[in-house]
Amino acid sequence: MEIVEAKTRVKAIEESLAGAPFVEFHAFEREGRPLHLALTERLRKAARKEGVWRSREMLAALKNAAYGFDEQHARSVGGRDGIFVMDRAFRPANEMMAKLFGRFLDKPGSGAEELAGALGLPLAELLPVRLVSHHMRLLGVLARREGADWLVLVDCDRSE
Repeated sequence: MEIVEAKTRVKAIEESLAGAPFVEFHAFEREGRPLHLALTERLRKAARKEGVWRSREMLAALKNAAYGFDEQHARSVGGRDGIFVMDRAFRPANEMMAKLFGRFLDKPGSGAEELAGALGLPLAELLPVRLVSHHMRLLGVLARREGADWLVLVDCDRSE
C-alpha cells in the first residue's frame, strides 16, 4: 500500500467513524493470516488534536500494519516497525501507557467496553498494542481471533 492509497482509504471511511465503534481501514495478510486494521473516532480526535490526522507520518504508520503481529517478536526491541504488545509493568511508565491504559482500557466510560463488545470478546482478552513507525506510534488493541486478527486503533503518540 502506498501513502496515496492510505490517504484515500482514510478519507473514504472518515465520515463513518462517528457512528460506529470502529470502521475497517484495510485487511492485510501476512503468512496466510489476515489482519483487519480498523480506526475509531477516538483516534481521529486525538490525531486531529496532535495535528497529525492524515499526515504522512500517520499514513506511514498505518501502512506498517502490513507487517502483521508476530508472536515470536511480540515485544519491541527498539528500532523496529510493526505491531508490539504494551506491558503495564514497563518502567518507567511513559505517556503511551497513560494514554492506552489510564485514559482508555482502565477508564470507565471511555468506550473500551463497547469496543470489546463489538469485537465479541471480553475486554480482558484484548491485547494492548502499539503500531510503530519511525516517527509515530498508533495505540490500540489487538483481538486475536480464530482465522484472523483485528487491530483497532484508539490513540496516537509522537514522543521519541
